[in-house]
Amino acid sequence: MRRLNFLKIFVALVLVTVGAYLVPLAPAATVGPVTDPIGVVKIGKGEPIVIAWWFVVEGPDASLGIDTKRGVEIAVDDIGGKLLGHPIKLIGENSGCNAEGGVTAATKIAANKQVVAAVGSNCSSEAVPGVPILWKAGIPTVSPSNTAPILTDPKRGPGYDGYLRTAHNDKVQGRVAAEFARKVLKANKAATIHDGSPYAEQLAAVFAENFEKLGGKIVAREAISPTDTDMRPVLTRISLGVPDIIYYPIFIAAGGHVTRQAKEIGGLKKTALMGADGMFSPDFLRAAGPAALGMYHTSPDLSPEALGPRYVEFLKKHEKKYGEKPLAPFHAHAYDAAMMIFEAIKKVAKTDAAGNLYIGRKALRDALYATKNFKGLTGILTCNQWGDCADPKIAVYQVVNTDPATWNPGVNPKKIWTPYVKR
Repeated sequence: MRRLNFLKIFVALVLVTVGAYLVPLAPAATVGPVTDPIGVVKIGKGEPIVIAWWFVVEGPDASLGIDTKRGVEIAVDDIGGKLLGHPIKLIGENSGCNAEGGVTAATKIAANKQVVAAVGSNCSSEAVPGVPILWKAGIPTVSPSNTAPILTDPKRGPGYDGYLRTAHNDKVQGRVAAEFARKVLKANKAATIHDGSPYAEQLAAVFAENFEKLGGKIVAREAISPTDTDMRPVLTRISLGVPDIIYYPIFIAAGGHVTRQAKEIGGLKKTALMGADGMFSPDFLRAAGPAALGMYHTSPDLSPEALGPRYVEFLKKHEKKYGEKPLAPFHAHAYDAAMMIFEAIKKVAKTDAAGNLYIGRKALRDALYATKNFKGLTGILTCNQWGDCADPKIAVYQVVNTDPATWNPGVNPKKIWTPYVKR
């Protein structure tokens, strides 16, 4: 099954990469007062500016997408639902947290010629094949939660020119996890588990690389499929190396199985368990149950002392609007992604005498990449030429109560380490 997942992702990536070479963007156009080398979106007087989202809003990882969707919705509320005199219209597609879902969602969004920009995706496995599809249509996308290093790597290949992210790069998160394991837990031996996704595989690799640089030993590097339910064979193999810690930056369903079944393996009774932001949700406590007690997570620092009074106000709005606390760690990053897009639109859009609005597609893309010292909820954002914009603050948390109703990041899971890392 794992090899099949790898093959599907590889085939999808090859197809969109070839397409990026062979299928040009929209031809240069002059529409109204705007000339743009890849096209212009005309928005008639009183008509909406269409912004798309592509998030995972169904299935076991839906909390991640619902969380980010709400961040975008609050951003729209905060600008009064309008921009430059035009209402903002949000449309969206479920992206499934897999390569196939990413392709489907991106294809549907790209077919809508009125979409100005997109927020998404959630999972890096969606972004790898989906981003080039959007950019071939001239639609830039800003992700609030893609963290795989490959997405902003200078060697990433064609088709990603319209991609940016407000989420951290896992080169940061993996390093923080390794430093915590070695310096705080004093772990000498570690094992890793990934699920074949770009996110999990690359984050596990960054952790392992940094753990070894710090003098630790990696005794096992294992892989599962996201749909696996019996993790005992993998965990039994890992136990032979007697690791002090297992780092498994995977998603909720599989993470729940690993967490519960690790407690059944005799050789892992004293082994610490550590997940990452893909499982940082009350839904994970439901999936893992009592076995999650005491385990660790790396995830963005969402504490008021890290993000300040604006974030406290955001939380009040969130609870008033949705009747509950945020469900996952990237709602503030989604808010920032939407606000970045709105600011970029204001910089490049032009209006004619009749009240029509015109937005050059490449001009919008360039304005996004030119973002400098943007005051977001998550920090001061400045984008580099490859699309990394985050002001990363990664914390380490520990689960102190496995009742999902007690979920309150910083309190439960309790924030226990905050080595702020600057790019």
